[in-house]
Amino acid sequence: MNICFTIEEENIVAIYAEDSRETTLENILAAMPYMDEDMRQLAAATVNKLQAMTDSEFSEREFILTDEE
Repeated sequence: MNICFTIEEENIVAIYAEDSRETTLENILAAMPYMDEDMRQLAAATVNKLQAMTDSEFSEREFILTDEE
């Protein structure tokens, strides 16, 4: 399955990314209580997409922090 991330979601993954999908998820979830409501909703959508991915799909993707819109 090829999961599509928005640029904003991709940026969240890039900020919190580590070697594994699981650790990246843990990092985002740990930061969510400190985010404002809009960012928390965006992070929650990102978490849902990451949870739907397999570890191998995650390792094959490159998440790059960008300021494009």
